[in-house]
Amino acid sequence: METELTDQSQFWDAVVRRDRTFDGRFVYAVKRSGVYCRPSCPARTPRRENVRFYGSSMAAEADGYRACLRCRPRALEGRDPAADSMTSLARYIETHADTPLPLARLAEIAGLSSFQVQRAFTAVIGVSPKAFQTALRMKRLKASLKEGDGVAGAIFEAGFGSTSRAYERMDGHLGMTPAAYRAGGVGETIAWACRATGLGLLLMAATGRGVCAVDFGDEESTLVDRLRAEFPRADIVPSDAAASAQLDAWIDALGTHLAEGAPHPDIPVDLRGTAFQMKVWRFLLSVPSGSVVSYAEVAAGIGAPSAVRAAASACGANRIAVLIPCHRVLRGDGGIGGYRWGVERKCALLAAERRRGQAA
Repeated sequence: METELTDQSQFWDAVVRRDRTFDGRFVYAVKRSGVYCRPSCPARTPRRENVRFYGSSMAAEADGYRACLRCRPRALEGRDPAADSMTSLARYIETHADTPLPLARLAEIAGLSSFQVQRAFTAVIGVSPKAFQTALRMKRLKASLKEGDGVAGAIFEAGFGSTSRAYERMDGHLGMTPAAYRAGGVGETIAWACRATGLGLLLMAATGRGVCAVDFGDEESTLVDRLRAEFPRADIVPSDAAASAQLDAWIDALGTHLAEGAPHPDIPVDLRGTAFQMKVWRFLLSVPSGSVVSYAEVAAGIGAPSAVRAAASACGANRIAVLIPCHRVLRGDGGIGGYRWGVERKCALLAAERRRGQAA
């Protein structure tokens, strides 16, 4: 049987820093909770005297510890029964998205209690079962609206029991009403503003619900054309202090962050994507400034270690530069990889974050 690791000082430092570069090299177990974690686990740092270090999850389990549901250390080794079980449950929800699926029913399918299903599903998939089903319904609704289906018919076809129930779930999915989305944003006002930054011209655009696009480019007209292509029938208007002071404040804060290293601004975003993309983007939000991860680590981090290409595609589909930090993802061999807004900008962002970390 593998014994507890003896050279522990660097491992404890890695736990305190939540250093992702040590993930896969060891796990740490907490005596009081009976749980073991990967070094980067976001849970509260335990007391040093309660911690033991092991070279693998199997060694920790041999001493009676169980895997943390939050950081899922077994996913890095390709042996995560909870991930397999919840992935199967997610597939079931996908094929029954248009039918009511109470938590008790899902618990019965998984052979667990409702509490266990809620906790395990959220840990593995990244969202609750209810949120996952809602995202699937919203995806179906968006597809139907784009195909020209009537609003009421599309809402019921997607599995929403009423139009009011669908409208309750608009925030963070469409960024506008179903009728407006179906018509390419008709009736919706999207304000935009541009600022010169050290990384080139930056455009930020927002609906009434939050920022829906952050884009880098060389010419304002090109950036606005790209925004119009995304919302072809919306009222795309330039922001001014009188009409959209909040948007001006957001873009000024982001520009100051990029130029001067000011704290990252807390800006509400209007995310629209598939359930898988949302999982990837939420994971990216947990990667601290100055740190990097690989596409494989992103896939493992959301409980889908075999979905490396899909994770990379989700990074590429991100339309909100910097605020969703896909620039912190590198290739498995350490190569810089691609970037929607150009490799030079990616390198510049990473270098600036490293400098700020060293100066802190």
